[in-house]
Amino acid sequence: MIHAIDLHFLGHEHTIASFLIETSEGPVLVETGPHSTIGYLEKGLSQYGYQLSDVKKVFLTHIHLDHAGAAWAFAKNDATIYVHPFGAKNMEDPSRLIESARRIYQDKMDELWGEMNAIPAAQLHEVADEEVFDLGDVQLKAWHTPGHAKHHIAWQLGDDLFTGDVAGVKIDQGIVVPPCPPPDINIEHWVDSINLIRKLNSKRLHLTHFDAITDIKSHLDSLEHILWDWANWMKKPFDENRSVGEVTPEFMKYVAGQLKDASLGDHEIQQYEAANPSWMSVAGLLRYWKKKTEAA
Repeated sequence: MIHAIDLHFLGHEHTIASFLIETSEGPVLVETGPHSTIGYLEKGLSQYGYQLSDVKKVFLTHIHLDHAGAAWAFAKNDATIYVHPFGAKNMEDPSRLIESARRIYQDKMDELWGEMNAIPAAQLHEVADEEVFDLGDVQLKAWHTPGHAKHHIAWQLGDDLFTGDVAGVKIDQGIVVPPCPPPDINIEHWVDSINLIRKLNSKRLHLTHFDAITDIKSHLDSLEHILWDWANWMKKPFDENRSVGEVTPEFMKYVAGQLKDASLGDHEIQQYEAANPSWMSVAGLLRYWKKKTEAA
């Protein structure tokens, strides 16, 4: 049984989810969300009869703070944290992760993300591609899915796939958009991961931002289209050697226009901006073109 727990990030519904899987061995989580929302996670678990301390296995799609920021709190209660090998060291010693985030978010850091503490190496399981975990009456399979981040995993549970950010952000009846923060965005790798998801033939994609998608072909086709649309939009300012600060207002206006064209109102746009701040994608996509040019 899968339950999506709404973490009410920044007071918004349907921006970040944590997924509770009930198994014969006890409750399992996919994603923890940030530590700033752990009160909502605790309340959500209690609705199904569990406490935070009951969760002994936490599976992360990747280590970005909106997905993994509260993982340390479960490790403190002796949980094992399952994470991509490229992300494990930053969970064991989160100082670089915190420093990087603080440069971006500055004085909003604590409000957005709350605490972030180290996880002992003994409680971090570095997950191999296609590794399978028996969880009592269910199995969870890992698929390495780079593109959004090189340390990204999609987790397969039968016909269900927990996609983190690799299948994009889609809130309620809105459009799908690709979160493109620095430093790891790679469009070609992302498209490869989208093609992998297509081949898995899942019946439901569980998006961390937010919840279940069943029209998978249309969703993935739209995601691939807008991923290239955003990347190609960013090519011109990159070629002109324009700064992040110069480009950001224009790109935010461009994305807001796309959301408005999809008949989304101000409230829905605020939800999207909370789940996937458009300004974050500017630095990520400019860096993508820089790395691509340097590799040519």
